[in-house]
Amino acid sequence: MTVVDRPVTTRPELPEARGEVSRGVRDRLLGGPGRLPREADVARASPYGEDLHLALHLCYEQHYQGFARVPDTLEWDPDLLRVRALAEHRFESALRHDCRELLGVEEALAELLMEPVGGTGVSRFLIDHGELWQLREYAALRSVHQLREADPHLWVVPRLRGRAKAAMVAIEYDEYGCGRAERMHARLWADLMVDLGLDPSYGHYVDAAGAELLAASNVMSLFGLHRRLRGALVGHFAVLETTSPPAAARLAEAMRRTGAGPAAERYFDEHVEADAVHEQLVRREVVAGLLDDEPELAPDVAFGIAATRLVEERLGERLTGAWSRGDSALRSPAAPGP
Repeated sequence: MTVVDRPVTTRPELPEARGEVSRGVRDRLLGGPGRLPREADVARASPYGEDLHLALHLCYEQHYQGFARVPDTLEWDPDLLRVRALAEHRFESALRHDCRELLGVEEALAELLMEPVGGTGVSRFLIDHGELWQLREYAALRSVHQLREADPHLWVVPRLRGRAKAAMVAIEYDEYGCGRAERMHARLWADLMVDLGLDPSYGHYVDAAGAELLAASNVMSLFGLHRRLRGALVGHFAVLETTSPPAAARLAEAMRRTGAGPAAERYFDEHVEADAVHEQLVRREVVAGLLDDEPELAPDVAFGIAATRLVEERLGERLTGAWSRGDSALRSPAAPGP
């Protein structure tokens, strides 16, 4: 097995289409003659399905690194933005329907802190039963968003004020390595991938990622790119920072048990300590600061928490279900780089 020894920074190639909606978006990005999806096409797509979420991923990526052979001018193409808005409406409507029974913000945050005895989930599966090939699959799938780890959350910074903004920037400063490129968390994830014999190139494993992973990634961009959803983005951020320390501790131990390598262990060891501090800042300053300034956003924060838990639970069920059967959770093998 040949291992890529450093992150590759070239833009990724466009993933293959998974239906008529993603095919239409892909063709437009490549300058092809095909028509863009219409409202009826998007309405027929499953709100949690492969086709819709790949189409959203293709649209959202224009606001991040972009794709090879796709001109930067298409970032603000009005026809692509129209399709994106239709797909976002389909996804958000499903989330709001499935998360319609919301807890209050304090109750929702308190639930995040509870670690049930005999609980389930990906990190528990991997610490108890995980094999090296399953850890490789986990790293490959999560790389779709971990290689731009903090980027979606930065969209909210200009939309916050006072305590919430100051604390958000303090946390994000840590995420970006406190000014040191080699300590950026996205870079640490790339190093983890190298230890596991994976290709750390940005976007390399999108074709291997199923709808559940793409939905968990897309929800960050959905919340981040819309000012009206700033409360939901803060709720999303609270879930990640609150649930990270115990999950990271389990994943660090799983990496050690399977001999994944020092960089693989380091990523999760660092998150056990850092995110324990972040969790306090998120609750006391980001969430509380936002709601002191804009108390009317409390239902949006609660929605962000519920929606994030929903997409993460769907992803967890997909991964642990496949692994429990001895099957791969990927759409295609997680091959190493050239």
